[in-house]
Amino acid sequence: MANSKSLIDNLKAVLKLRGVTYRDLAKRLKLSEPTVKRDLSRGTFSLQRLDQICHVVGIDLEDLVHPPAPGAMLTQLSDEQERAIVNKPKLLLVAYLTANDWRFQEIVSTFQVNESELIDILLKLERLGIAEFLPPNRIRKLTARNFSWRKDGPVHEFFLKRVVPEFFGGRFEGPGDELRFFGGLLTADSLMKFKAGIDRLATEFEELAHKDARKPLAERDSCSAILSLRAWEFSEFNKLRRGRK
Repeated sequence: MANSKSLIDNLKAVLKLRGVTYRDLAKRLKLSEPTVKRDLSRGTFSLQRLDQICHVVGIDLEDLVHPPAPGAMLTQLSDEQERAIVNKPKLLLVAYLTANDWRFQEIVSTFQVNESELIDILLKLERLGIAEFLPPNRIRKLTARNFSWRKDGPVHEFFLKRVVPEFFGGRFEGPGDELRFFGGLLTADSLMKFKAGIDRLATEFEELAHKDARKPLAERDSCSAILSLRAWEFSEFNKLRRGRK
């Protein structure tokens, strides 16, 4: 069993792996940043505070007793790993859900996957090095906070062929829906500034998703966003440009 110093050290390691800064943690706990720094430095906070930290970060005490090694956290799957799951709907589903902090019972209660089938799927993902099954019913994801699918990889190709047409085929009429398309002429400097804004927005989405992962499933709805930027012009417009194909 880990002692208190080991727990604090492991907590700091988990925060680093998940990209949670002291400022982020202080904001989630509604405390000042100096208070969080002092508590983590001295290790004098209560078990109640430790529970609060685990809650807002989206981890269990088990994650502090036996934390994953830094090298085990994947920021991207290999081409072989993606090919192993992309054409198997339930395998791809569970890989996606575990990367987004879904729990064992949440998956079973929401999707047509019973407990024994889910265990079998998780063991397959474990052999692929994507997630770990911890008996009796816990999941340890091996994907990092900044995980992303391979650009131009098998899942990306599946996404373009199957997901994007279905996504944009909807009417975007829900209370939280939003669809805007805009274009213009930007300098290279302005283009990079806009790209940085997209990166910040994606990070904010990830932080909100990780924070909400600990809330009851009934309070959360599935939502998706596509953020993209290309040096591109509609082909019918481009045809009309002088001296340009």
